[in-house]
Formats: sequence, C-alpha cells, structure tokens
Amino acid sequence: MNPRSYIFAGGGTGGHIYPAIAIAEELERDSRQARCVYVCSDRAIDRAVLDGASRGHVAIPARPFGLTPIRFIKFVSRWGECVREGRRVIRAERSEGFEPTVVATGGFVGPPVVQAARAERTRVALINLDAKPGRANVWIARRADAALSTYEIPDRPEWTPIGPIVRGSARAPGDARTCRSMLGVDQDRPVLAVLGGSQGAGTINAALVELAQRSPSPLGAWQIVHQTGEREAGSVREAYERAGAAAIAEAFFDPIGPVWGSADLVIARAGAGTVAEAWANSTPTVFMPYPFHRDGHQAANAGPLVRAGAAVIVDDAADARINADRLAATLAEFKPGGAALGRLRDSYRRLGAADGAAAAARALRG
Repeated sequence: MNPRSYIFAGGGTGGHIYPAIAIAEELERDSRQARCVYVCSDRAIDRAVLDGASRGHVAIPARPFGLTPIRFIKFVSRWGECVREGRRVIRAERSEGFEPTVVATGGFVGPPVVQAARAERTRVALINLDAKPGRANVWIARRADAALSTYEIPDRPEWTPIGPIVRGSARAPGDARTCRSMLGVDQDRPVLAVLGGSQGAGTINAALVELAQRSPSPLGAWQIVHQTGEREAGSVREAYERAGAAAIAEAFFDPIGPVWGSADLVIARAGAGTVAEAWANSTPTVFMPYPFHRDGHQAANAGPLVRAGAAVIVDDAADARINADRLAATLAEFKPGGAALGRLRDSYRRLGAADGAAAAARALRG
C-alpha cells in the first residue's frame, strides 16, 4: 500500500489554516509515512501563517463566491486556473508514490481543490469548523467521502462530531508567570488579552483605544496584550502610549499560546479557532462576534462556552463609544481576582477535552 499524503485546502484567514496544521501535527506524530501538503489562497496572511509554521504551500488565486457582478466575475475567472492547479498538486503526489486525500477546512479555497479531486478520483474529507456551516462547506459535503465537524449540526446528522481543533503552539506552554515572562510583561500584574483574529478586528481595536483614553480608565487594573492586525498595529500602539496604558500591541502573535496562558481575561472575536483556543486553555473570555455576518455564526460558535458559563457575549455595536461602554461594564463585573472571574474559569470543568485534532487524524487514517 502506498504511503498517504494529505492535501489540506483552506485559507483566506488563519482560521482555515491553523486547524489544518493541528491535524497535520497529529498525523505526523503517529505516522512517519504521512506527508502533509497545503493549498492556500494568495493572501498575505496565508503565507505568513504557513511560513511561520515552516510549512511549504501552494497558493492559488481563488476568490470567494458572490452574487454581485464584480465578485461573481472574479470567482468565475479564477475557477479554472484553481482547479487545474489542484489537479497538478494531486498528480504530483501520486507521481512520488503517495496516495493523496484532499482535506478541505472551509472557505473559498476548498471548492476548486475538491473539484480537482473529483476529476482525479481522489478521496475528499471535509472538516467543518463553524456552528453554522457556510455555503462552501455545504457544497463540499455533497462531494466528500467523509464529513467531520467540530460542532454537532442538527440538520447534518451524517457529519461526525469531533470536538475543538487546536494546534500545539496555541496551547499555553506554562503557567501564567512563565507565559508573561515570555511576552516580556509584568509577571505579577493581571493580563487582559485582546484578540481580533489573525487579521485583527477594527471595532474591537477602536473600543479598547476609547477605554484607554477615558479618565479614570476602566483598564487601569490591567496590563494589556493586544493583537491588532497589520493595518492598525501602529495606531493602536501609539494610542496606548499617549494614554499611559500598560500595554503591548502587536500585529500578530506567533506563537499565540503564551498570550492565552498569560491572560486572566480575554476579549476576542468568536471565530471557531479562537473559541477552540479559549476552550483548550480554559481562559475566561468575553466574545464580541463579528457583527456583519448574516448568519450570525460567530455567536453560535461561542454558544457551548457561554452555555457552560465559561464565557460571555458582548454584542458589537460597530460604534467605539457604545462598545467601550459595554466593555467597561463587563470589566467592572469581572474584576481581576474576583469571584465572578473565578466562576468563568471554573466552568470550563463542565466541558470536554479540546481533542478534535486527534479525532480528525484517526478518521483520516481510516
């Protein structure tokens, strides 16, 4: 039997790539014969994530599907090239003696590579990461040999639930003091971490800047570790400096595990990857779901943690002052060392292990 290779197809945000890396870590841990290949988008974030993880990759010019004329034209005009490139990758694996499986992790990169897999008679597996599957995943599932999901999807009973997927570098490498030392912040002062995802979150950035500038600042009890995204790193950092806040602001933290491990409380978007990382690290979290998704899937992603009492949701009003007011009230409730914050952390005991990567690897090995 030929050794296996796994062609992970996903990109556009780190949230579609990090789970692929986590599953690959498990596949490689248990089999020296397993080879993992990555097909991603041509966005800079994909290259940054995969280069940072020392993972070679093939970038394709895939574009999201859309019904507006411009989006539809971009999607259609790139489709053929992307399918051809997917077929080339599959054939290259076979030419080197591997039997490939295409593993789609969601988003717009997956469909053309799945179409290539069908043309090449190659096995396909879907990894669904969100509580409400997107159109691409629904399309892929109809063409997949197996569908795995980190959430139970009531109207997709044939999809196998596997639990949260988290890569090793997103897990805290030690206790809070160790992680704070790694970040270069005060080991003894409480940490409020702000995570807007791999590309940052403009409305959350603006709300934290507003809080820092108030007098007295609701952030006064905290030191802040803030992942801003590339576009706003400089402006957020300067705003903290002007306000005299104890803060470090970086475009991107890699590895992210020390940030989770250092934090007493996190303010974050509710992408599936971020929710999984909060779960894996048992970190109390205030989720501010992205407000412009029509299906509200980020709020649904946070649902298991909120229902367990391990996290809360603050609606993003897309207005800096309103968001700052809401966060100020939340920070007043969950004070450092307070009972309310302790209850959030203790509530993680009600949740199972974040071991979806190992479950996915077992399923893929068959």
